[in-house]
Amino acid sequence: MADTRLVPAVGERDDGPLRRAATTVLRPFGDYRRLAWLWVRAAAQYPLSLVLMSLAVTVGVLTQVGAVVIVFGHADTLAGFTVYEGLLVFALASSAFGIADMCAGSVERLGGHIRSGTLDAMLIRPVSPLVQVAADEFSPRRLGKVVPALVILGVALANVDLDPSPATVALLVVTMVSGTLICVAIWVITGCLQFFVAGAREAANALTYGGQALTEYPLAIYGRDIVRSVTYVVPLAFVSWQPVLLLLDRPDPLGMPEYLRHMGPVVALLLCVCAVLVWRFGLRHYRSTGS
Repeated sequence: MADTRLVPAVGERDDGPLRRAATTVLRPFGDYRRLAWLWVRAAAQYPLSLVLMSLAVTVGVLTQVGAVVIVFGHADTLAGFTVYEGLLVFALASSAFGIADMCAGSVERLGGHIRSGTLDAMLIRPVSPLVQVAADEFSPRRLGKVVPALVILGVALANVDLDPSPATVALLVVTMVSGTLICVAIWVITGCLQFFVAGAREAANALTYGGQALTEYPLAIYGRDIVRSVTYVVPLAFVSWQPVLLLLDRPDPLGMPEYLRHMGPVVALLLCVCAVLVWRFGLRHYRSTGS
């Protein structure tokens, strides 16, 4: 007798391909979650060390906040922004970079995996090498960077002139997601430099951690040339600067096109596609350490 189990009944839709496609798309996220949870469990074996390291990270963030407050305290306004508007810029940038660092910051250690040969072991496992590299040594201590940034964001939002409407909330959510994806993509792209120059980690850090320091202040204070470079070359302006102009409904002090403030999600999508292509290009040109 013929096996009819794979034949859909009359009027029934065969969603097998759709289900398989959804599984393919979602599988990397599931693999990442499981790998990250293993590292969280390992870190939880030393709770005192985890708490102290988280507090150290938190103190670092609070020090940066203090620097922003001191700068605005002396200048009263900076590029036309008040201290709470400046804290809004800081909080959006720090939150996006903090979440990206927690989720994908380990990519910056790609050169170490290449030199030690551990990347070769990752390539033969049934999990995406990018997922494995990104989840490597995942540590909840990095929440010490994210949580204070989110608290500062709440304080800034409570003290700036914003309409607390559903549209504003949706805009904030889209801004956070877009900014985080932009930061993750930049981390991956700069990390891929180590496929070709194993010691390029410091050069990559100049764009990641250096980019975070740059975007924590209103970009108008840096001048038109720098703003253009972080808008059209390395799109860091879409992490905090352009979204804040949209949230506050403020004209760009440097006269940049107004449509740019709406381009965050598009830039995030294009940059993520670019990051995937760069990763695949680097992986295709990777040659084993031979060890």
